[in-house]
Amino acid sequence: MTMTRRRFNRTAALALPALGLATPMLAAGDEAAAPAKRLRILILGGTGFTGPHQVRYALARGHHVTLFNRGRHPQPWPGDVEERLGDRNAGDLKSLESGEWDVCIDNPTTLPFWVRDAGRVLRERVRHYVFISTVSVYAANDKPEDESAALAAYTGPDPMAETAESFSRRLAELYGPLKAASEAEARRQFGDARTTIVRPGLIVGPGDETDRFTYWPVRLARGGDALAPGDGSDPVQFIDARDLAEWTIRMAEARTAGVFNATGPAQPLHMREMVSGIASAIHSDVRPVWVATSFLEAQHVSPWSDLPVWVPGQGDSAGFARRDIGRALKAGLTFRPLATTTADTLAWFRQQPEARQAKLRAGLDPAREADLLAQWKARGGERR
Repeated sequence: MTMTRRRFNRTAALALPALGLATPMLAAGDEAAAPAKRLRILILGGTGFTGPHQVRYALARGHHVTLFNRGRHPQPWPGDVEERLGDRNAGDLKSLESGEWDVCIDNPTTLPFWVRDAGRVLRERVRHYVFISTVSVYAANDKPEDESAALAAYTGPDPMAETAESFSRRLAELYGPLKAASEAEARRQFGDARTTIVRPGLIVGPGDETDRFTYWPVRLARGGDALAPGDGSDPVQFIDARDLAEWTIRMAEARTAGVFNATGPAQPLHMREMVSGIASAIHSDVRPVWVATSFLEAQHVSPWSDLPVWVPGQGDSAGFARRDIGRALKAGLTFRPLATTTADTLAWFRQQPEARQAKLRAGLDPAREADLLAQWKARGGERR
């Protein structure tokens, strides 16, 4: 059995959303002119990781924003935001039975019945539906592919019968298939011409409570010898939450339908380039020690969780970080520099309470890293 099969689960990898509040958005950039029309935007969710960036960017561009959530989440929005309350788990969408919107952006949905219920209430009063999915919908990751690749199949009795409770019990098994089923339901409810499916990869940046990218700026800022996986040639892909949010709003402005992989950067990026780029951005004198994948496997070091962002670029995961994003690039997806994401993420993390900073939620803890480096060097395997 390969390391990828034993240590890395592609569905679990992207399944857990970041829950932290986002830092303020950058102002609208030069990459897009001001919209010709002021939109009425309904965001289902909008208060987690990516949503607040969508709200701020939309307000900055003159749009009217309505949020739908289970409870009120007061924030210092830079403009008026309407809030409507309900509970999609309980089928309570009564507050959405009045009003019309140019676009609905559905951020948090994994359960197909949430999409079905939203469609029943909104399809006659929403012109455009944007569903935020995931690259975990794909059935395999062994080769680079585009949006036409086969999707993970749901094999249970009825995807509409899956609940938050059943999903949480089998998250790794169900995440990709239920997202794929939700995509299909979105098309049934709103039609292909009115539906946009966005499939993000790893979403990173300030406000990410999972630390799946944050580990690297924090660790490299500490300096010294830092364990780095493989020989540095494995590809990596991720997207700043702000880039994803801003592009989603611009897609809504253009009413662009279709399916899009949404990850980055625009050009291939490898682990060695990522590590050196992060170190340079924070002016760290860290010394990366590149440790063979075979050694990490023998020591039960897990890709993605113990060493975030990284997945071996061979075997079953050869295509995981090589997803084709050409369609999104043609549709206007742009990216902040790695240095900006790095600096902003580290600054955000350093503003967190001391208890939060004391233990990262992903990555090797210092003691284990030191032990692994000692074993590796004792074998004469030190590589920089």
